[in-house]
Amino acid sequence: MSGKDQSVVSKEALMSTKSGKQIIKQGLFKSQGFKLFNKYKEEAENEFPNFAERFTDDLLREIKTDSSPNTTQQKFAKEVGSTEIILQESQIDGIKSKLEDREVLKDRVLRILNSNFVKMTFPVFNALYDAAAEFSGTNDPQMRQNMVDGHIIAIDLSEPMDRIVDKDEDLDYLDDYKLMNPYILKLARDKISKGGEEVLKEFEDGFKDARLGQYIDTKLKTKPLTITEEEMNQCYKKYRAVMGTAGRNMALAKRPLGEIFYLGMARAAECVGCGNEIEDTIKNKFVKIPSWPLYYSLLANDVKKGFELTMEKSNLYLSDARLALELLPDKFSHKEFLEFLFLTVEHYNQFWYNRLQKANIWSTLYENLPK
Repeated sequence: MSGKDQSVVSKEALMSTKSGKQIIKQGLFKSQGFKLFNKYKEEAENEFPNFAERFTDDLLREIKTDSSPNTTQQKFAKEVGSTEIILQESQIDGIKSKLEDREVLKDRVLRILNSNFVKMTFPVFNALYDAAAEFSGTNDPQMRQNMVDGHIIAIDLSEPMDRIVDKDEDLDYLDDYKLMNPYILKLARDKISKGGEEVLKEFEDGFKDARLGQYIDTKLKTKPLTITEEEMNQCYKKYRAVMGTAGRNMALAKRPLGEIFYLGMARAAECVGCGNEIEDTIKNKFVKIPSWPLYYSLLANDVKKGFELTMEKSNLYLSDARLALELLPDKFSHKEFLEFLFLTVEHYNQFWYNRLQKANIWSTLYENLPK
């Protein structure tokens, strides 16, 4: 796995979970899943600097050629339903002038690309696109680059937006991100639209659903004691809409693969969402609002039980993702890749759950629950 925290995939970490031991075993015996996973991981690591250069150049062109940046900011605020994530008109010229220096802009691009979500997703999209292309008997390297770049850029948009809202990192660069955001979205749209009307429509629908999920997430922060199961499912749209839609579009929105990829990627993303909530709990020493651990902990009046049930929930999501594998066509070229991918997801969640148990901070977490 490629990510910021390599301790998750150290030999010691892999040996600490059942799925991690299976990963080691597959590595030792050079299984087809391991070989494919490794191939795409290495390709993504080698290609990442080139992607960052393309992203920087395209973004620089958009910023420099925009004759009405204030209008661009206002349109973006209207689309995402928030004025918190845009600049005041008086700030725009100074920030725009600064970001027209390519080295400054590249620094900001690399900061937002330094994300587990981005780094772990790159190889997956390449693999899905190749699998669908092989299945349909097509080969278009430029289309592959447009689809993968477009969806990675769209996913990357969540990084600066989250940092602006959460104000938990990169505080010196938040105004720069505010200027960059509308252009990032435009770049994603431009590249994804190369796949045709249906592919662009799928992206627009997914982007809308992801914003709805994020809106519900924000709304639930104000009423943690009354969160319902249905609201948590709605909140998780932010995970399944982003990854499910990207999966579907790697097959250029064509059935059956597009729908199968949607199911597998959407459910795997929701599974990872549970793992993220556990990881964040260890780092922050409180249960995230909203989250499945919070929902279950409050109902059971027992934090430890809340996290046990969250792991059960994550396994249900993963079982659903694995159902997608049963729907793949016979002799599908990348089935073993996806099986291995889901094994890494299972290990990720189990690793952080084990860490939480070892931390033994249950009483602190209980004290910090919303009252």
